[in-house]
Amino acid sequence: MVRLHVPTPLSPDAAVLPTLDQSRYLTQVMRLKIGDSLLVFNGIDGEWCCVIAEILKKGVVLRAEEQVRPQSMGPDVQLLISVVKKSALEFAVEKATELGARRVGLVVTHRTQTQHVRLDRLDAIAIEAAEQTGRLDVPMIDEPVKLADLLDGWEAGRRLMFCDETGGAPVMEALGKPSLSRGEGSRKWAILIGPEGGFSPEERERLRSLPFTIAVSLGPRILRADTAAIAALTLWQAAVGDWDR
Repeated sequence: MVRLHVPTPLSPDAAVLPTLDQSRYLTQVMRLKIGDSLLVFNGIDGEWCCVIAEILKKGVVLRAEEQVRPQSMGPDVQLLISVVKKSALEFAVEKATELGARRVGLVVTHRTQTQHVRLDRLDAIAIEAAEQTGRLDVPMIDEPVKLADLLDGWEAGRRLMFCDETGGAPVMEALGKPSLSRGEGSRKWAILIGPEGGFSPEERERLRSLPFTIAVSLGPRILRADTAAIAALTLWQAAVGDWDR
């Protein structure tokens, strides 16, 4: 069944107004008609079954009928990725959404090459991925921030899995320690992926000195940033995430 993310509140008999692009998708691509059903979510009120109530020249009006799933959230894991080339960054955002990241932070490191970032485009990619994967929320995409500033304002209680291309403990070994049991592993986490040129020695030294950081290796090969993001999130989910559900 078609799924749409909408920004409006959802409740019994509520009128839901998709965007013009979404309306065109429903009527021109999916060929839905008045009375046809679809699923709608907004990240707050769970997932609802809606029917097409009206088809107008300037859009479609939906009517919410019943909640089919209550709101739920996956584990609190953030992907922090250095700003890389457009195609790689868009791919990483899409896959991070599919893999359950709650937030994606864009990071500027010493070796980050200046890139223009379209947050609206990344938001749209995250929304589409959330619609397709069945999750009930859409990850927030944060403005680029310098790594030093990010670390200076680090959130208390959040662990950082630092993916160090120069070496570290294997992910499954590092996250399999008794101190990171399932119960404690479900706390707040972030995963840091560097730029194509890697972290500078100064950045690596600071990251490894922080008490909340766990330095890990993603294997014997040097991975592209987008590949590293997928690998790291996959291993984290398997070790301490929600893949046991």
